[in-house]
Amino acid sequence: MSPSLPPLRGTPSGHHPASGPATRWRATDATPELVLAGSGVLVRGADLGVEFTGGRLIEYATDRPVDADRAREVLAGAGFPRAVVQTSGEDRLTVRTAELTEPEEDRVTAAIGGLGGQADKLRDESVGPGIGEELRRGAVIALVVALTAQLLYLVARFRWTFGAAAVVAMAHDVVVLAGVFAWLGKPVDGVFVAALLTVIGYSVNDSVVVFDRVRELTRRERKRPFARVANAAVLQTVPRTANTGTGAAFILTALAVPGEGSLAGFALALLIGLAVGTWSSVFTAAPLAVELHRRERAPVVARRVAAG
Repeated sequence: MSPSLPPLRGTPSGHHPASGPATRWRATDATPELVLAGSGVLVRGADLGVEFTGGRLIEYATDRPVDADRAREVLAGAGFPRAVVQTSGEDRLTVRTAELTEPEEDRVTAAIGGLGGQADKLRDESVGPGIGEELRRGAVIALVVALTAQLLYLVARFRWTFGAAAVVAMAHDVVVLAGVFAWLGKPVDGVFVAALLTVIGYSVNDSVVVFDRVRELTRRERKRPFARVANAAVLQTVPRTANTGTGAAFILTALAVPGEGSLAGFALALLIGLAVGTWSSVFTAAPLAVELHRRERAPVVARRVAAG
């Protein structure tokens, strides 16, 4: 038997949703994080990787630490005002620019060497604009296919209210992850797209776990108000979700905090998606499913009341 939650004070038992995670959903509930994430994308913009934009990426090892802001100023003075500079560790620095001629590359190396004592080239990648556009189009297609497949899966497995709630929670996770990466100035590259697809799958899986439990409890307790059933399902599934997520978080943190390069970015994206996905399945998907169910049932309840 699932745990029985007490009715709200001052309300008849069984006529109003119990207080808890799956209470009545409001659009303002998710507004703060979406505003912050959206403003990050609008203000900072997506820092598209060189494989999507085309251009040159050069990674240097320097004798002494180089401040990224100072490096940007020096490169701007050398004729590269749009150069993107990122530091990695204490003695590594990455410069992304448009395509460079050999003399321009020498000027970039000299500018970085003047700041860091010496600049040894560790990595040098060049992607043409045509290839970058093709890769960008492929990434968008991959995202659309993933979202469509998840939507069809949810519609086939659950009623439309559950499917819609899970899709909203999934969109919430995608926007928040993109916004956090924009604020942090992290590159949006192929590794980020792979992490984003993984987060989409994790978000949907989290919602499916909750909704599976809701469906099971609904079949066993048909006379119990749906909001109470949803709240009980959330309370029963949260410990399992939290325990699973905590184990994964330890591993991802170990990769993200001291790590460098694309692996650290991938781990950071998954760590953010893990936290946001767990949150949204409890505080977005479940409450929204309750609200959609209430609106779906409202005409039926109104007719019964009118009939006496």
